[in-house]
Amino acid sequence: MRTVSLFWRIFSLNAVVLGVATGVLLLAPVTVSARVVLTEAVVLVTGLAIMLVANAALLRIGLAPLDRVARRMTTVDLLRPGHRLQVTGHGGVAALIRTFNEMLDRLEQERATSAARALSAQEAERRRVAQELHDEVGQSLTAVLLELKRAVDAAPEPLRQDLRGAQETTRESLEEVRRLAHRLRPGVLEDLGLVSALTSLATDLSAHSGVTVRRHFEPRPSATSQETELVLFRVAQEGLTNIARHADATEVDLRLAGGPEGTTLRIRDNGRGTGDSPEGAGIRGMRERALLVGGDLAVGPAPSGGTEVTLCVPAIREEG
Repeated sequence: MRTVSLFWRIFSLNAVVLGVATGVLLLAPVTVSARVVLTEAVVLVTGLAIMLVANAALLRIGLAPLDRVARRMTTVDLLRPGHRLQVTGHGGVAALIRTFNEMLDRLEQERATSAARALSAQEAERRRVAQELHDEVGQSLTAVLLELKRAVDAAPEPLRQDLRGAQETTRESLEEVRRLAHRLRPGVLEDLGLVSALTSLATDLSAHSGVTVRRHFEPRPSATSQETELVLFRVAQEGLTNIARHADATEVDLRLAGGPEGTTLRIRDNGRGTGDSPEGAGIRGMRERALLVGGDLAVGPAPSGGTEVTLCVPAIREEG
């Protein structure tokens, strides 16, 4: 039956049921009067019920592969690739399953390509905005600070206090602009490496939110590309930002471990956890970044409460 088309499979199942029913009527000592009596009606209704049940059971068995395809269609997630249906036989249903699996392959490849282009454009735009903030807005605020300093030195005492307040507000705005530019363009990552960039992220989180961050950084493998380090940094940045905004946590454990098989980043907090809430744009963005470098991102409850984010990125293999 696995080598025939779906049409002939259903036709054969119905033919078997009707043939068995016909044979029973021919061989069984059952007659129908001109006016059907009660016993004959009971026999006919019972036979019809048996035939319908047998037909339904056989059809369920024959259409089971289509049910599996339908269930996979409702649960497929392109951000969790690799889940495929098993292909058995060579009939029409097997061809349908193979086509469905090939469609998933194409969709995952197209999504990965489009996500890589989008994230590359996003990083380029972040660098441009950060450069403009540093060069244009930062320099303008620095010039304002210098003008305010000269005004404070030359102003009389009643006006001097107001100018000092404006000077302090401008200084805070300049620091905020520098912090935004630092978040948009991780200069520490480019200049000093991943460990220093993660240390800077942890320090900023503790300074602005009061959360205690424990850092555990182990040696990283040598086969780590700049793209991989950028993905690790962005995932850590997004994870720490989510903790500061939503977790209500007081402690965070930030770990980076490396080995011959790859690099593992883990962020664990003692906050309220994610519960049953669906994944937001931040987590899905982290999954897209992880797929760009062949990584696997897991988000779930931490052993002692809170949330745990784990990113595992395989090491780069040298060919030949």
